Amino acid sequence: MGVVLHPFEVATPDAIDGAFSAAAADGCDGAIVVGSMLANEGPQVGASALAHRIAGVSIWAEKVRFGLLMSYGQDVSEILVKAAGYVDKILKGAKPADLPVEQPTRLKLVINLKVANALGLTIPPTLLASADEVIE
Repeated sequence: MGVVLHPFEVATPDAIDGAFSAAAADGCDGAIVVGSMLANEGPQVGASALAHRIAGVSIWAEKVRFGLLMSYGQDVSEILVKAAGYVDKILKGAKPADLPVEQPTRLKLVINLKVANALGLTIPPTLLASADEVIE
């Protein structure tokens, strides 16, 4: 497929733009945004990805509105509701070891057409039709 992966470590929020700048200098067209440190840096990550013309993808749907191209992953709000249920059970005396381990039953696809247009990308109609949310 001709895909080459280059990891760019981002240890602090101040390193976000530098990582995207280095990725762009290396000729990267896309970036998979991962890591818990970046969970609170959506606006900065999205703005930097757009500024360096890099199509960013993530597992966090919430990041797409900040300038990433798309996401595919668990619905974070659903996870938080389930987590609150577990906390409630534990606070009422349930033993954590007795609670079932749950896996996501639904993954959410979000596509940002504004970003696609800004990057000169065309999203196939079949992909758009399967999206849970399209930002126009």
